[in-house]
Amino acid sequence: MSPVKASPTARERARAELTREITEEARRQLAETGAQGLSLRAVARELGMVSSALYRYFPSRDDLLTALIIDAYNAMGEVAETAIAAGASPRVRWLAACHAIRGWALAHPHEYSLIYGSPVPGYRAPQATVGPASRVPLAFMGVLRDAVASGDMPAGDDGAVAGPPLGGALADQAAVIAAALVTAPDLPAVPSEVVV
Repeated sequence: MSPVKASPTARERARAELTREITEEARRQLAETGAQGLSLRAVARELGMVSSALYRYFPSRDDLLTALIIDAYNAMGEVAETAIAAGASPRVRWLAACHAIRGWALAHPHEYSLIYGSPVPGYRAPQATVGPASRVPLAFMGVLRDAVASGDMPAGDDGAVAGPPLGGALADQAAVIAAALVTAPDLPAVPSEVVV
């Protein structure tokens, strides 16, 4: 017998609603001032709150930035995963995901800039951002895995995927990714020769 999940209490619903309002106002300010100009005091002022009340939801500006970063990665990841799930062949799925991600980036330029633009001075992303940040690359790795399995990405006699070899820093980065794919059990099984 599975446990019954209790409905959220009125306090939990109110907290979730206020958290949503805080992050929406922070996104609005992000569009106006950029990540460097994001201020908890300014967010609190716009919401008609005292800043000390806001600190109960987000103890620091970095905590608020982290929430915005996680939300952005998850939103983009969901767009990519949805596009990939709707396609048929690996090529169609890959292109659909690329177009969906581009569409999301154009519709949310400030959030896209937050996750892929210049680093925010003084901010260091915590481990909590890694999972959400992995969604898009893992979705693409799944498409690559399917392309190899279906024969849509043929390999040569040596097992390497046909195409020009990578060079320089790109080859080094691909080798690191290939090694991570082999050692991480929760990642899609993609042959290392596909990556390098």
